[in-house]
Amino acid sequence: MKHIIMLEKMYLSRFFESKLQLEFTKGNLYGTTHLSIGQEASHVGLCSALEKGDWIVPTHRCHGFNIAYGSDIEAMFSEMLGSRHGLCKGLGGSMHMTDVSTYNLGSSAVVGSGVPIAGGAAFALKRQKKDNIAVAIFGDGASSRGSVHEMMNLSSVWKLPLLFFMENNHYGMSASSDRMIATDSIHSRAEGYRIPHMRVDGNDVEAVYKAVETARKEILEKNTPFFIEVNTYRLCGHSKSDKLLYRTREEEKEWENKDPIVRYEEYLISNDILSREKCGYIKTKAEKDVDAAWERAWSKREDVLSLEEAECLVIPKSDGPSFSKGKGTHTGSYRSAIREALSEIMEKDERVTLIGEDIGVYGGCFGVTGDLYKEFPHRVIETPVSEEGFSGLAVGASMLGERPIIEIMYADFMTLVSDAVINHGAKTYFMSGGQLKCPFVVRTAMGGGTGHGAQHTACPESMFLNVPGIKVCAPSTPWSAKALLKAAIKEECPVIFFEHKALYSSEGEIGGEEDILPLGKALVDERGRDVLVIGYSRGLYEAKKALAGESVTFLDLCTLKPLDEDAVIEWAERINKILIVENVPLQSSVAESVIRIIMEKGIKAEIKTVSALDLPLAFSKKLENATLPNRDRIREAYDRLAGERHD
Repeated sequence: MKHIIMLEKMYLSRFFESKLQLEFTKGNLYGTTHLSIGQEASHVGLCSALEKGDWIVPTHRCHGFNIAYGSDIEAMFSEMLGSRHGLCKGLGGSMHMTDVSTYNLGSSAVVGSGVPIAGGAAFALKRQKKDNIAVAIFGDGASSRGSVHEMMNLSSVWKLPLLFFMENNHYGMSASSDRMIATDSIHSRAEGYRIPHMRVDGNDVEAVYKAVETARKEILEKNTPFFIEVNTYRLCGHSKSDKLLYRTREEEKEWENKDPIVRYEEYLISNDILSREKCGYIKTKAEKDVDAAWERAWSKREDVLSLEEAECLVIPKSDGPSFSKGKGTHTGSYRSAIREALSEIMEKDERVTLIGEDIGVYGGCFGVTGDLYKEFPHRVIETPVSEEGFSGLAVGASMLGERPIIEIMYADFMTLVSDAVINHGAKTYFMSGGQLKCPFVVRTAMGGGTGHGAQHTACPESMFLNVPGIKVCAPSTPWSAKALLKAAIKEECPVIFFEHKALYSSEGEIGGEEDILPLGKALVDERGRDVLVIGYSRGLYEAKKALAGESVTFLDLCTLKPLDEDAVIEWAERINKILIVENVPLQSSVAESVIRIIMEKGIKAEIKTVSALDLPLAFSKKLENATLPNRDRIREAYDRLAGERHD
């Protein structure tokens, strides 16, 4: 029975992709596709050896893995046609065929980026004490990516149940692996990470099956990751527009003679496992099934999600907490407020782990985590210096129900985690058609005023404001820092939580366990109505210091995405002199968004902004202070608005 299923799936994959090739030629399909004709033994051998509950993360060349792992072919065709009947409701397409029903977390179209996600799935399986593995599927080209090596190291250190399944088809796109990879034995690189490894003939489905079977057993019994290099070849081009100018016809002919389906048929026939007639029947039936699935999908091709339905799949609905502020407050620092929030969060939710560099005995780069490692010794988890690796891991772990909070030492390093956050965390719910959520929080320290120089003082919040699918917070007080973080972990999407390092030692009121500030709600501190000051984080903190005692109402945005537009409009209508303070250059900033909200509503107001100058922060204290919205600049702008001078 196993042999029949394996041969059938190989043929289904071959005919499915051949059909795609044909329909693209006819102009019946939109976009692009990456076929894997000739690599069917790799897909079927792997998936046939896995057990229920083993998760896979394929590459953009994913169709064969979907079919081998049981995805419905009609739904796959519908996905290619962009209809609501597709695996991902027509939102993913060829390169993002998620299918949670078959333990498929979806393919990554960013080469190599799926490997840390698979690592996160393995992390979740280990935490949940499941007797299963995760499989990171990637190609020879991806083996040069830093994220792959970061996850190889991390999975070995943490002993994750992760199979690295690398298909070496000898071409990354057009560049041959012998020109681009500094070894002719990619799998042997695993030795440097103390990971057992092997190479297998990827055009022999039985060999692949046995290799995966062996690897899976060793992963679970010996508590180790495993690396398999699968030697194979794509008989088609990289994509539908590939004219194959970079390889010879002789090379292609050599590999055609190793066609995995022909080889497997001959093996089955010569070993009296199946008759030639039975093999012919399986082939004919597979072709008819594919054609019939295409016709059914084609008949429903115009049934596409509405724009409103698609918009509902950007951020999952959350039963987030309501605003709550009790009387049981105490005084403490911004730093201790965040630590209290982390402690209360982890005490109430076993799914939460705190992951980052030097967050154990050292207490975190800025002393925020402190002694939490003693309170939660198995859930405060230190990482190697590998931001791409553990941020991708957070994505994969959150897909399987975990709620990681990762700490990035400096916000400047958010550029390193932007792939995981933007390309995966923010887009997964949408691309999967609502099948997967990514509820994780990224905490990071931003901002200047500390003399750290240009690469440790960035305020990169503006980078993330136009990214659909995420939320962004930047509290300015100890109370809002704690109350907002406790709300952030209850969100069903990625949340970036910016903590200004110059605020860590600032003192103020800290709420009790019941105090919660929902994301998207601004706070109002009404001290007068001469001027409305709008800001967040350190900008608002400095404004309060500069304008102490003045007739001012402060609107603390707290959440930058989504902005509390209702609060902005309400207070702009009440007070028509408005000062906006922020720690970033004005262009494409929160201030510009606030101005747009006010102007589009037709509110007549006099508005001034105090933003950072458009240059990196210098080490020089004097230059650094001049670049930022210091108290003198805030005071000067206020005086012009209020119409009075304070000599």
